[in-house]
Amino acid sequence: MLAILTEEITPADAIDAEALQRAIQGACGSIMPAWPLDQAVATNPHWRRIGMPIRTVAARLAVLGDFHVFPSRSTIRGEWEAGRITPADLEAALEVHAAQGPLAITADDCVAALQHAPHLRREPLLVDLLDDKVQKNKRWPWRAGIVFQMSQTCATYFDRHQADWRAAGDPSLYGFWHDTLLGDLGLASMFGLPGFHKLLHVLPRNPEEAARWALGELGLPLALWEDYFKALLLSINGWASWCAYIGWQKIPAGQDDARLPELLTARLAWEALLACAAGPEARHGAIRALAANWADFGQRVAEAEAALEADEVWQQALEASYQRGFAAKLRSTVPAPVTEAPEAQAVFCIDTRSELMRRALEAITPTVETRAFAGFFGIPIHYKPLGTRVHRPQLPGLAYPSVAVQDVVTETGQAAPAADTLAGQMRDARWKRLAQLDQWLGTVRWSNSTFSFVEALGVGYLGKIVHWIRPPAAARVSDDRIGLPAAVAEQCRPMIVGLDLEAQVDLAAGVLHTLGLDDRLAPLVVFCGHSGQCTNNAHASTLDCGACYGRPGEANARALAHLLNDSAVRAGLRGRGLNIPEATFFMGALHNTTTDEVTGFDLDLLPPAAWPRWRRMEGWFAEAGKRIRRERAPALWIDPEQSDETLLRTFRRRANDGAQTRPEWGLTRNAAFIIGPRQRSRGRQLNRTYLHDYDARYDPDGSVLEKLMMGPMLVCHWLSWQYHASTCDPLHYGAGNKVLHNVVDGHVGVFEGNGGDLRIGLPKQSLHNGDGWYHQPVRLTVVIDAPAESIAAIIGRNPVLGRILDNGWMLLWRYGRDALQRYDAGRWLPLAV
Repeated sequence: MLAILTEEITPADAIDAEALQRAIQGACGSIMPAWPLDQAVATNPHWRRIGMPIRTVAARLAVLGDFHVFPSRSTIRGEWEAGRITPADLEAALEVHAAQGPLAITADDCVAALQHAPHLRREPLLVDLLDDKVQKNKRWPWRAGIVFQMSQTCATYFDRHQADWRAAGDPSLYGFWHDTLLGDLGLASMFGLPGFHKLLHVLPRNPEEAARWALGELGLPLALWEDYFKALLLSINGWASWCAYIGWQKIPAGQDDARLPELLTARLAWEALLACAAGPEARHGAIRALAANWADFGQRVAEAEAALEADEVWQQALEASYQRGFAAKLRSTVPAPVTEAPEAQAVFCIDTRSELMRRALEAITPTVETRAFAGFFGIPIHYKPLGTRVHRPQLPGLAYPSVAVQDVVTETGQAAPAADTLAGQMRDARWKRLAQLDQWLGTVRWSNSTFSFVEALGVGYLGKIVHWIRPPAAARVSDDRIGLPAAVAEQCRPMIVGLDLEAQVDLAAGVLHTLGLDDRLAPLVVFCGHSGQCTNNAHASTLDCGACYGRPGEANARALAHLLNDSAVRAGLRGRGLNIPEATFFMGALHNTTTDEVTGFDLDLLPPAAWPRWRRMEGWFAEAGKRIRRERAPALWIDPEQSDETLLRTFRRRANDGAQTRPEWGLTRNAAFIIGPRQRSRGRQLNRTYLHDYDARYDPDGSVLEKLMMGPMLVCHWLSWQYHASTCDPLHYGAGNKVLHNVVDGHVGVFEGNGGDLRIGLPKQSLHNGDGWYHQPVRLTVVIDAPAESIAAIIGRNPVLGRILDNGWMLLWRYGRDALQRYDAGRWLPLAV
């Protein structure tokens, strides 16, 4: 209750309400959303801090909450001692570092720093100063107790899908928490505070009044409010990130959401409540200590920034160790261009896992041209599978859907009213089958119904159990087709609806131009989306398109193929000078990245001339899959010397194994992104690289390049940083151990065990191979084949790119006339590695 400077009580009504709201909004604005488990969008958790240099952010986060941005020194020491980071890499990093400002550190200093952790001091919260060190051994530590209580309350409040009984309460998050607090008679025992429950009645029910009251109890000066609030949010960062996601969803409608500010208010109120409960002497001493600590906040950040200089150099040295080999591949002799007209074109997602398939196909046959395009294939859709009420976004998380796609039942590939009756029949049949499945799933929860259900189902139940004990070598089954009668499932096709012809032509023209296929089309064009395959995996969607809400690419690929096969759309394109040859046929396919099998769709619509081409393509896909499985096998502890058939069965069983924690590695070890013609990457092993086809000759105004830099490049930056953050700070930005996961609300996130904060980011098994970190936390290196002035103009028009590049969140190279160049604060410098 003592003010910092005057040691007088600061009444709640003396708090500047407008200043308080600005501080709350500033703190809340620093939290990046975390998407739900079933809609995984890989994000840079520091996205809302990219306006500051990366080392400044690292220092501030260390002081505010003991967060880590750079790789741990133990990780770097392992790379150094193993020789993967060489003295030449360290010198190259120091040279780059010196170009950014005065160098206060030497190579010897960097090596010496590896022997100990950096000396960083986290600013304490009031609860840390109030908590009695002796009593901590006899009851819950107060900080951990606060996180547990708030986390359990949030899990109950946000549950809409999992619990069979839901707690009633106030519709606001703060009001619900307030009611929960008053109703929990075990808090006094948890916190070791007899009579604590009586103190709760002083807590205002209105969140604005509660924030003023609590801040008055802390006595911090206005200048420190926002930073202190940031520290409070970081203490429950998982749920703060979820509340930020709720707010993100309301941005398109221009609405605000109160739940993140209310979460902060509840966390602030906890500080004040424990101050009231601690007794006058302890309270006054803690508040004085809090004031003394936070008075030197700026100095502590400056000290942390200096202490982390070695860590920033080692981050650059780690990147140099990768870039050395990467640059050598880019500088190697360019293979002779393929002059033969392609028989087929296969268009893949830019996903790093597609690189292996492209490389294998091109090694098998010169008659297939492979291309890469953003995984939503340029159509920003929300998809409604037949017989469901969902409208599922399938596009990068940076964008919002504007095109509706839904399943249409049609034999001809054309939407027609006559198909409505059949669609209704299929929908009814699916609902009935899904109801039976729901009863099956209910046996997992309801012990009193399990035995009677087993008795009724008989041997069929045992078959389910056998599948868990001995996983079958069965191919992937799409979740979007579960419950559909097999006889007519093939006629259920994702198609664009609700767009008039002019809008469809606009969409088709934009996709073809961005893809670079305006007038260079093969007789068969396959849009190949991708999906993972796994069982009993809360983070399954992270194995699908990690940029596009964790969705399989099937609906996007098939919908685009139907659009471009439409005769009316083709006629509209001809009117704009875009002539799709009459013999060209588009089709959708899906690459299963867990087993490297490719499935084609809508084969019944193939014209006679396309059938032999598809049969050959199918064979090439199969042969490519064999090669890729052998290449991937050692990293998954699989014997690559098995026969092709045995190896495929092994991969399939792995995908169907409910106990498998690593069905595949996903995007682990991603490191680079190339925007340029395939000739720049063809014939080289670049399996840590995202690839997007682009030819500057067909983009004289740079409009396509700008879309790629503001779209796929930023998406890859988000992907890179989620893997980086989950590796460098697995406690705050990683989901922990899969074996200990408990799913919250079926999709919100996971607890590791039965409590603690909501865990966000990637689970450890997606990054760590059991012996060490399999992912190498390097910043994304982007290489663009385009004129320097075009790239500079785009950066100038889009300040977000300047912040990312100038503050060290991403590295940019380009192909110069005869050498690679790197971007440095508006300059293009020779590449040293």
